[in-house]
Amino acid sequence: MDEIDNKIIAELRRDARMSYSALAAATGLSRVTVRARVERLVTSGAILGFTLILKEDMQHSPIRGHTLLAIEGAGTDRIKRLLAGMPAVQAIHATNGKWDLIVETGTETVEELDSVLGKIRRIQGVTSSETNLLLATQMTVTK
Repeated sequence: MDEIDNKIIAELRRDARMSYSALAAATGLSRVTVRARVERLVTSGAILGFTLILKEDMQHSPIRGHTLLAIEGAGTDRIKRLLAGMPAVQAIHATNGKWDLIVETGTETVEELDSVLGKIRRIQGVTSSETNLLLATQMTVTK
């Protein structure tokens, strides 16, 4: 992949439905060149697919957040199993630094999120947490 491929990919990340004509205008290339490059990126496996995100997907859990967890001892696997059983938990990520896990949550109300966070904080072995609410999604990259 070269700089032109990276420009094409950046534009498609902003709008995966962008036409070849719009991609050509955004990158300064011809429509034929853009089409050939996109097809090559798909054939080579650099682009695995294009994703559709529906408005209703975001409305299902309009209150979303990332909760950072510090865990004492060797209880991480047990805590991950407990978290995975909570319907509001959408993803669990291992991380480095001060925090051990990042938990993505999604609920329909702030009150429901408060309840979920209370349950998470009461799990034995969770020593501290910090939650950041996601206010507005500026860009989504799917892989």
